[in-house]
Amino acid sequence: MPRYTPEQLAKRNASIWTDIQIILAPLQFFIFLIGVTVTVLYANGWFVTDIYWVSLAILFKTLFFALLFITGAFFEKEIFNKWVYSKEFLWEDVGSTVAAAFHLLYFIMAFMGYDNDVLVWEAFIAYFTYILNALQYLVRIILEKLNERKLKLQGGL
Repeated sequence: MPRYTPEQLAKRNASIWTDIQIILAPLQFFIFLIGVTVTVLYANGWFVTDIYWVSLAILFKTLFFALLFITGAFFEKEIFNKWVYSKEFLWEDVGSTVAAAFHLLYFIMAFMGYDNDVLVWEAFIAYFTYILNALQYLVRIILEKLNERKLKLQGGL
């Protein structure tokens, strides 16, 4: 099911927010890889022996996640005239909200004094929700590229 009308597709392709997302999304994935690596190393007692590094990694991931959510809101406002939860991006936005909640939950649990082993599992859950959310976006990008190609072949673009 296409998410963009031809007019919205033209807006998307001309938007600075599209370019910003194209730059930030791979950077966020790189930060995710670093975070997961640090967390795995800590969980196994290899090289990383202080929970501080796990917390720092998930802090950077959470801040980057927020940055992408905010720039994504500007994108949605420009293309669909709604800041978040536009019908075209509803499930991706819900997925982002769930992932953000699990990222923030790590810090709430740390503040509440949860054991480091519990925090490590919470970090893994946060990273897992990010992966699910990223997969949502990738599937949609693939579907939209297929639709864009179809529109071009039909002369609709």
